[in-house]
Amino acid sequence: MNFSHGNLIAPHEKNRIIRSCKKRNNNVKNTLFQVIKTVKGNIFMGIFNRTHAFIWNSMSVNNCNTYLIEGPTRVLIDPGHLSLFNENVRKELGNLGIGMEDIGLVICTHSHPDHLEAVQLFREKPALTAIHEEEWKLVKSMEQYVNTFGVRLDSIVPDFFLKQGQLSVNGLEFKIIHTPGHSPGSVCIYWPEEKALFTGDLIFKEGVGRTDLPGGDGSLLKESILRLADLEVECILPGHGDIVSGAAEVKNTFSHLQQFWFQHI
Repeated sequence: MNFSHGNLIAPHEKNRIIRSCKKRNNNVKNTLFQVIKTVKGNIFMGIFNRTHAFIWNSMSVNNCNTYLIEGPTRVLIDPGHLSLFNENVRKELGNLGIGMEDIGLVICTHSHPDHLEAVQLFREKPALTAIHEEEWKLVKSMEQYVNTFGVRLDSIVPDFFLKQGQLSVNGLEFKIIHTPGHSPGSVCIYWPEEKALFTGDLIFKEGVGRTDLPGGDGSLLKESILRLADLEVECILPGHGDIVSGAAEVKNTFSHLQQFWFQHI
């Protein structure tokens, strides 16, 4: 497994449907979204050529969207709640012929339980896990609170910390962008090759992440959003809700966030 980071700190399917969504741009290849199936209201879809989305659609139980990027080393972004992982992700990974041991890197965009908790399942697996250092400081400062949820700190400790800059994963090139506001160490993951932006809980299709949880900061949230607005993005893959597809839709999303949401943050 070959990882490099410009600034790395090392410490260790209910109803079956098929439909296609609009292409992002006519001149962009491999842009067809296809919903493969829904499971108990949740959606599993293939995105681009090498990416799969596990979209959490429940209106009664909170969990995050999870994303899998295929490559020589498979990358899983935001595994979600421990108790929901088998239902939402593991089963569909199996349908793809992928086992837990086939995941090489698990990235958490931030430390809230609905994104981070299931990293525990990878402790005895080959995968490395990563999160931003500021986010890990927040987790450690709330250890007593974390323990009340039955989560031991040593079961979620990251293998390395993410920092602003380039992240190379065995031929896959990403840019890690530190985007505080929803939490101190929140990150977004930009994939220039696909013009894709994984935004965690910073922004969604029609909204922004809340700032009333520990470490939240409205001013920093706005600053983080503005820094992303100039990126060349054709797909926003958020931590919750629908994917935003197409350069024009992405632009409209950022415009809406600034014109409407900024006055309420």
